[in-house]
Amino acid sequence: MKPVRSLARVMLSGIFVVSGARNFQHPQRLVPAARPVTDRVAPLIQRAAPQLPTDAETLIRTNAAVQLAAGLMLATGKFTRPAALVLAGTLVPTTAAGHPFWNDDDPATRNNNQVHFLKNLGLLGGLLLAAADTEGKPGLRWRAGHRIGHSRRSVGRAVRTARREARIAVRSAAAARRLPG
Repeated sequence: MKPVRSLARVMLSGIFVVSGARNFQHPQRLVPAARPVTDRVAPLIQRAAPQLPTDAETLIRTNAAVQLAAGLMLATGKFTRPAALVLAGTLVPTTAAGHPFWNDDDPATRNNNQVHFLKNLGLLGGLLLAAADTEGKPGLRWRAGHRIGHSRRSVGRAVRTARREARIAVRSAAAARRLPG
C-alpha cells in the first residue's frame, strides 16, 4: 500500500505545487478575483495581528507560498497529515475567491466556475482523507485509549497484588500469635 499512498500524495499535491509557484511569482493577475475575499479577511487580520500586511497581493503571495511549501511536504511524505490540513485550509479561500459560480450571470462562465468549484471540493475531500490517513499505524485516539486501558489494567493488578499481600500478612500475623511462645 505504501507505493499507492506515495503516488496518490504526489498526484494530489501537484496542483498546489504548480499553482503555488505560479501564483507566488505573479499574484497581480489574481488580485481582482481575490479582492472580495481579501477585503473581508483584512479587518480580521488587522484585529488579530496589526503588524501583518493585509493588501490583496501580499495575501495571495502568502497563500501561494503556503500551498507551495505544504504541497512539497505532502509530495515528499514529510509531515503529510499537517500538510494536508494546511492545504485544505488554503483551498477554502482560493475556491471562494476564484470560482464564485453563484455570482455569474453568463451560463457558460457559471458552468465553468461550477465545474472548478466542484473540482476543488473533490480536492478538499482528498486532502481530508490524506489528513486522516495514519498509513496503517494506530492513530493518536487509539494509542491514547490503549494507554488508558493498559494503565487501568496495571492499576488493577497492583491493587489485587496489594490485597493478596495484605491477606498473606494478616494470616502470617494471626498464625504467629497462635504459636506458643
